[in-house]
Amino acid sequence: MINNSPAEQRKIDQHYMRIALDLASNGTQTTSPNPRVGCVIVRDGQIIGKGWHHFYGAPHAEVEAVRDAGGNVLGATVYVSLEPCCHFGKTPPCAQMLVEHKIARVVAGMSDPNPKVNGKGFELLVNAGITVKSGVLEDKAKYLNRGFIRSVIQHRPWVTLKSAISLDGDVALSDGSSKWVTGAQARVKVQMMRAENDALLTGVGTILADDPEFNVRSASSDKAPLRIILDSTLRTPENSKIFGTGPLLFFVKPTVSKDRIALFKEKGALVEVIDTEPDKEIGQILNILCQKGINYLMVEAGPRVTSSFLASGLTDEISFFMAPKLMGSGMHCTDHLYVNEMNDALKLKDISCTKCGKDILIRGVLSCSPDL
Repeated sequence: MINNSPAEQRKIDQHYMRIALDLASNGTQTTSPNPRVGCVIVRDGQIIGKGWHHFYGAPHAEVEAVRDAGGNVLGATVYVSLEPCCHFGKTPPCAQMLVEHKIARVVAGMSDPNPKVNGKGFELLVNAGITVKSGVLEDKAKYLNRGFIRSVIQHRPWVTLKSAISLDGDVALSDGSSKWVTGAQARVKVQMMRAENDALLTGVGTILADDPEFNVRSASSDKAPLRIILDSTLRTPENSKIFGTGPLLFFVKPTVSKDRIALFKEKGALVEVIDTEPDKEIGQILNILCQKGINYLMVEAGPRVTSSFLASGLTDEISFFMAPKLMGSGMHCTDHLYVNEMNDALKLKDISCTKCGKDILIRGVLSCSPDL
């Protein structure tokens, strides 16, 4: 291997890690509950193999990259966005595979928070005489797998709150009219965002007001996220469009009749009964979703559900599409969120603003969201 200065080697490592992260993003819609992982194999300054984890249960990124290199990776450097696994799951351990192929060096974006790995993959490599470096572009690697990290450490999904609002913060007129607050390009972007999530959540109020299908309508994706309806008394009409267009889950209270629950189950829906204090309800819902393999949840709901998620402290990110219009005394997106002092206002970090047709997409991570 060429002896580069530390600064030169850092730039080289970052260059190839960016490629590995780009490859990993190809699995954004397909890998959950597994992490998104990309891998690049380099020898003598040339890329000889690339790979990424295509879908849950498929070969891991390292295996795909070794195959792409024709199996001849002796003395090469492996750039992988996540620590190679060291345990048998759906597939054999990647760390052992790299040892057997006599890799010289492994550069990782981050360690794997999964207790079954969490440094053990690196340890296996080092014990075999392979040089290991971790933490290259770590922030980007962690954000790419933010839902996987939330699931492993906090036992809940990464929660994104999406809303379409006017400049004065309204989601609908005072009579409930909301078609359309934002333009066509923003609505196309929403479909792409839905496809990047494992589940979509709304309240029964949205079902009653709009009768949406609440699914992914995009020619570029066949993703069918789990649709979740918060409907404590099962008021959803039996002829709603929400039925028959993909997996569906209702969260209800114990007071709902068994006959009503059985009817919804006959229509193909799942029904979960929640019996807890109101201030703990969202936490229990998120824990149940985590157990179902949901790493990424997008909430698209009216002011009451939106406010509840923000007040719970369990929302990680917001994506607000802001239209260049004023809607006056309409329904405000956070009508039910009460902040008594300025210091208690919810704050954002890592903010981005992107034009989306005539609208602006504002994204940011809530400061109360635990660090990755």
